[in-house]
Amino acid sequence: MTDIVPDKLVRILDWRKNDFEQRMGFPGGKYTDVNNWLAVALALLLTAIFLGAMTYSGESVRGAHITQLFLDRGPTPYFMTFFSWWCIVILVIKWRKLIFQQKALDLTIVPHSHDFSLAPATAKDVLDRMYGLVDDPKHFVLFSRIERALLNLHNIGMVSDVSEMLRAQAENDEDQMESSYGLLRGFIWGIPILGFIGTVMGLSQAIGRFGNVLSAGDVVDSLKTSLQGVTSGLAVAFDTTFVALVAAMSIQLALTALKKKEENFLDDCKDYCHRHIISKLRLSHLLETEPEAPEKSIT
Repeated sequence: MTDIVPDKLVRILDWRKNDFEQRMGFPGGKYTDVNNWLAVALALLLTAIFLGAMTYSGESVRGAHITQLFLDRGPTPYFMTFFSWWCIVILVIKWRKLIFQQKALDLTIVPHSHDFSLAPATAKDVLDRMYGLVDDPKHFVLFSRIERALLNLHNIGMVSDVSEMLRAQAENDEDQMESSYGLLRGFIWGIPILGFIGTVMGLSQAIGRFGNVLSAGDVVDSLKTSLQGVTSGLAVAFDTTFVALVAAMSIQLALTALKKKEENFLDDCKDYCHRHIISKLRLSHLLETEPEAPEKSIT
């Protein structure tokens, strides 16, 4: 085969240099998975910046109410804020990593010529071309599954197993994608629970202060003071739930949109493998691997 010349290829995708987490100085997660240490560090930083901005904006009349939702409603809003930023960081990093993975779909590792066919003899040439275009195929969803199939074809020579290996690897990639959203699903479940905990704390505070209202008697000033305590407790109760539900709903919508994009990417990888790998497997090569039927003796 003359149209694949590995020595003249220029590396186009370099995971070690272009992966978002690698560029930040953290070990990159597999495919679109996220390094939790980087996510925690960025979430802590963004939480501090956000709460600092809330403190500053609280000095104005217009920002006072929004500030109270996060700073004057007990400890639960602080945890909700941190977990919400943690989710946002994970979603943003996954989105950046997905964009990088999608660039592999633009690369062509198999010649377009109609007379080219994949066989044990030509699989090595395709692998060499792929090794020249990327730094390491194992870091890419698409090229990792192609590499395994072609190595099996080159080393064992079973052309008929290529399609099955690509299908099995595609299922593994789908499982990997599902598991990468596990932490996010836990946060989406946990943030509303924190809101309900704040609600219980606020109602408990309001009920406790309501006793002061009953004991105030007819003293108007004492009655007003006690009622203020009751209303502040109710504010904690309802505001924490409100903030938690808004945060959880927003994160869920973003997660759904990103997961849909990732599912479309996996479908595109399947289509790529069908068009560039499976379609190049010729029937003649398949027949060569089939065992010959024993001849029947004529008596």
